[in-house]
Amino acid sequence: MSPARLLDRIDRPQDLHGLSEEQLARIAQEVREHIIDTVGEIGGHFGANLGTCELAVALHSLLDSPRDKILWDVGHQAYPHKVLTGRRDALATIRQYEGLAPFCAIHESEHDIMGAGHASTSIGYAVGLKEAMRRRGEPRAGKVVAVAGDGAMTGGVAFEAISQAGGLGTPIVVVLNDNGMSISPNVGALSGYFNRMRLNPKLWHAREEVEKNLAELPGGIGHALERLGPQLKESIKAFWAPNLWWEELDWAYMGVIDGHDTRQLRSALRQALDAERPVVVHIATVKGKGFAPAEDGGLEGMEKWHAAKPNSIANRAPAKPVPRPAGKDANPAPAQYTKIFGDALVEECRRDSRVLGITAAMNSGTGMNILQKALPERYYDVGIAEQQAILFASGLALEGAKPVAAIYSTFLQRAFDQIVHDVCLQSLNVVFAMDRAGLVGDDGPTHHGVFDIAYLRALPNIVLMAPRDEAMLVHMLRTALTYDDGPIALRYPRGEAVGVGLPDEPHAIELGTGQVLREGRRVAIVGYGTGVQKGLQAADLLAEQGMAVTVADARFAKPLDGALLAQLAAEHELLVTVEEGVLAGGFGSGVWENLNDAGLELPRVLRVGLPDRYVTHGKPALLHHEVGYTGERIAERILSAVGERSAVA
Repeated sequence: MSPARLLDRIDRPQDLHGLSEEQLARIAQEVREHIIDTVGEIGGHFGANLGTCELAVALHSLLDSPRDKILWDVGHQAYPHKVLTGRRDALATIRQYEGLAPFCAIHESEHDIMGAGHASTSIGYAVGLKEAMRRRGEPRAGKVVAVAGDGAMTGGVAFEAISQAGGLGTPIVVVLNDNGMSISPNVGALSGYFNRMRLNPKLWHAREEVEKNLAELPGGIGHALERLGPQLKESIKAFWAPNLWWEELDWAYMGVIDGHDTRQLRSALRQALDAERPVVVHIATVKGKGFAPAEDGGLEGMEKWHAAKPNSIANRAPAKPVPRPAGKDANPAPAQYTKIFGDALVEECRRDSRVLGITAAMNSGTGMNILQKALPERYYDVGIAEQQAILFASGLALEGAKPVAAIYSTFLQRAFDQIVHDVCLQSLNVVFAMDRAGLVGDDGPTHHGVFDIAYLRALPNIVLMAPRDEAMLVHMLRTALTYDDGPIALRYPRGEAVGVGLPDEPHAIELGTGQVLREGRRVAIVGYGTGVQKGLQAADLLAEQGMAVTVADARFAKPLDGALLAQLAAEHELLVTVEEGVLAGGFGSGVWENLNDAGLELPRVLRVGLPDRYVTHGKPALLHHEVGYTGERIAERILSAVGERSAVA
């Protein structure tokens, strides 16, 4: 009979206090096995979490959360933290509708100090938290630790926070969770010696005294040494601190520490927490630790197992593929929008040597891996640095290139100033390809792409468009890359496309023109992007009730097809706009403004879109039902608006 799990006794982080090193190591492994068993069945973020099991145990065994603050950046490495903070038995609900949030969420637990869906933010939070504690004058204020990993340190805001903390001398600890390299040899006795020197306050201040005293030596020696200036300073620092970059910013550096050795981790963290100055603890972990396909598969294995699909693991090994039912291959599922975009971009690069692709650490997520494989010289990845992605694209455009910045809608928000100031103000030929537009599903409110229509529509010089299906996506990409009068953006959803055939040869669409897809009376539905398919579904249901309605595809949110809108307004008593974005400032608002500014007699305008709140996580179909973004609900609202009493089944 196997021994009972120690993990089952851990209902709060304080239950780790006082346990032996051997017990803590055992709990870390049990956390890992719990994640493999659970996530392998339900799906979810996987590899990065397997790499932080020992770290989560070490931190919570030393700290008193939530008085002490642990910030997880990015949040998809925080599953072990959730398991240790009272959510062990609820892990099977993570990313499920009404279940645990996919990232840290302050409404979910007092131990989740910040919401963490976007990367590189934890150090900035940490500086603010600790400075607020110091301003309150608390003699025994809590400790603050920021865990930056899985690429979070490539984001520029992380470096801004590092600079501020060094200047203020803010006593925080940053754990640099490096899961992209092996453990460096400098984990031995010599490294420990330097760590002790750097972290001992007496020795730290002694280094400063050495610099000062050398400059005050008599007989002209001090003056001569002082004239050496930077060379002298760097030589002294090279003796006291091998990692000059951090030391120049007034941080102490420890590393590289084995991130899977709880004893080493606890020793290093204990020293760092006692130092009362900014300290970075550089640890090396393995993404996918304990799961052979990820751990032994190199970079390819780590990327493949970044997330696990539901039922992809059985008995802690990859599950065998389920045989496809007979005849299933006769009707294969439509391709994903992401793949269609990637393939189309490769063809555009082959057609025009000026076309280049840019991603911000979302290689496969945006389909840019297809371009990287086919034409690597035309592909750039700037890391988790969306601002730099857009500035880089701006520089390319200034020299006549045709850059395509493929960035999730929600992540493009991070580069809003660059879009406003550097692209639109100068009317540069930058193409924004916004994947994951709309409600993306299990990743929840931090990843829903619901604001881009509103946040881009207000900007001068930009063109906004959205395809109703995959064929239109290919045409719109060609349109964007043959447009030479400024920036142009296209948004498209996550997941499977509609299933229509792709064009043999894409063609450019006339800007600001829509299409009438179905003729009817009384009611006109004008869809934008996925709103077109929802409108067609509603029209089918209404036809069953004996009501034939008009359905049009706007295609553009800016510029709008004013002539088409005027015609629809004149011929129908109700105009219904449908968009998968927030209503405030969105496509529907633009339609109303266009008609009003034209001085037309307005019909009633019914706007269908997303509510003025953050939508939770869950399967897109569930979320669409919750917010009323379904053909059935649209049809019901139309019937109610025109005074019909019939209900749609």
